[in-house]
Amino acid sequence: MNIAVAQFEPKDGDKQYNLSVISELTEKAKNRGADLISFHEMSITAYTFTRDLSFEEMMNLAEEVPQGESTRELIRISENYGIPVLAGLVEKDKGKIYNTYICVTKEGVIAKYRKLHPFINQYLSAGDSYCVFDLMGWKCGILICYDNNIIENVRATTLLGAELIFAPHVTGCTPSSMPLRGFVDDKYWQNREVDPISLRLEFDGPKGRRWLMRWLPARAYDNGVYYAFTNPIGYDGVQLKNGNSMIIDPFGEVLSETKSFENDIAMARIAREKIKLSGGRRYINARRPELYKDIIGHDHNSETIPIWMKYPESK
Repeated sequence: MNIAVAQFEPKDGDKQYNLSVISELTEKAKNRGADLISFHEMSITAYTFTRDLSFEEMMNLAEEVPQGESTRELIRISENYGIPVLAGLVEKDKGKIYNTYICVTKEGVIAKYRKLHPFINQYLSAGDSYCVFDLMGWKCGILICYDNNIIENVRATTLLGAELIFAPHVTGCTPSSMPLRGFVDDKYWQNREVDPISLRLEFDGPKGRRWLMRWLPARAYDNGVYYAFTNPIGYDGVQLKNGNSMIIDPFGEVLSETKSFENDIAMARIAREKIKLSGGRRYINARRPELYKDIIGHDHNSETIPIWMKYPESK
């Protein structure tokens, strides 16, 4: 299967514009031979700007799935180009609001996943279930951004049968306790055409790609799965994001990656044979859950809020 991952710079709350870019990049992917395309977290609405929205503002931004207009438009895009499309939005259901990611085909919504660890807005409710679904003969899973940081989520999704995990993000270039992390200065973005190297060093260094490389390939390697990572490029709200959308194989190798500063896609062909040969699959078969099932299942108080949300300059 040929899969495409996208990066683009969204406009805050402008669903019409963001869906138009999703359509353009879907056409680009189709013309290059992709069998499907995946976009980043809350790609239809944008993400970071929702941090300080009120309950009423979030409800106004949110839509029902599958009845909402954005979902119907995403289905039209999928039908127009003849490939499945995966994208994120804000969902409302029975008075609650969710950070939701959906997979659509011309037939409609074939998968819907609600983020398990939402934090960007206080009125977002947490999802309560994993998602594994059939897509073009593959077993696929979805984990949104922070959900991938909890390794149990990835293992659980894999044990439910996932061979390919879609990992839509809005991440990177934020403060952290890790040395050399932090925001990227706007001057690098404004000078990207005359001095692309300085911006690339910022995006590919410890603030962005180098941080991703500390953990993202490990999720694929340890579980013997393909990973389709997506992330916006440029500004999402007031924060610069580094893009670097990529496809990672079950050996933890990057097969393809976006490296431009523009709205763009990366593509790779994935093959099930690699999964069977991967170390991660052998390790899964070697597990001894009787040793740790009670340890892993202990109750504890869960805290999701990241360090960067405690920094006033991040507003």
